[in-house]
Amino acid sequence: MGAGTMLKEIFDYVVIGAGSAGSVVASRLSEDPGVSVCLIEAGGPDTSVLIHAPAGVVAMMPTKINNWAFETVPQAGLNGRKGYQPRGKALRGSSSTNAMLYVRGNRWDYDHWASLGNRGWSYDEVLPYFRKSEHNETHRDEFHGQDGPLNVAEVSQPSNLNRFFLQAARECGWPMTQDYNGADQFGAFMYQVTQRNGERCSAAKAFLTPHRARANLKIVTGALTRRIVFTGKRATGVIVNIGGVDHANSLYEPKSC
Repeated sequence: MGAGTMLKEIFDYVVIGAGSAGSVVASRLSEDPGVSVCLIEAGGPDTSVLIHAPAGVVAMMPTKINNWAFETVPQAGLNGRKGYQPRGKALRGSSSTNAMLYVRGNRWDYDHWASLGNRGWSYDEVLPYFRKSEHNETHRDEFHGQDGPLNVAEVSQPSNLNRFFLQAARECGWPMTQDYNGADQFGAFMYQVTQRNGERCSAAKAFLTPHRARANLKIVTGALTRRIVFTGKRATGVIVNIGGVDHANSLYEPKSC
């Protein structure tokens, strides 16, 4: 395809970014076989062993491997230094490069947001969605689910340093918290992790990988979104850059999610 050639494809929905949110949105939308969904990701596919093997985070986090490796402008509070902001650049987004810790927000925060007028954001209202998305291998109670796609497990091989840290916390009078994503977050604990069978369970692996064969779901990697095209106040297309060439993926009568 020559430079300047405009590739046009029509979809009911175009989802920009295949990170944690984009993976879930594309998966949910494509459950309806009557609509077509295109998921666009600027990074590459999630085939690297560095993504699947939890230890790979050590290689990716400080480098540009599957990582945008952003920096802030110089910060006065850091004596003029720049702040490092690693962000995932691959299918699954930062859930392909993070430390896989599964940590929910605190109940007070959600209830506070709701009290400010954000309907639907109280803890009791968001808890069913946490439960729906999760398959928790350990905890089976009102705070956790077992039928969701996102696998949550305990650290399979705690180190001696982990044990010494918890012992020190206990000796200092801190309570041992068995489930910080449950009734009480206060205390010392081992993290719950988004892993399955010793491998990373990212958002894409949980929500996208089982549905790659859906005929109505197209996943495009290596496609940098340049801009969203509007007709009036309605988004009617997306301009993406693939291999240095701009293409247009047009939306056909975008529908409300």
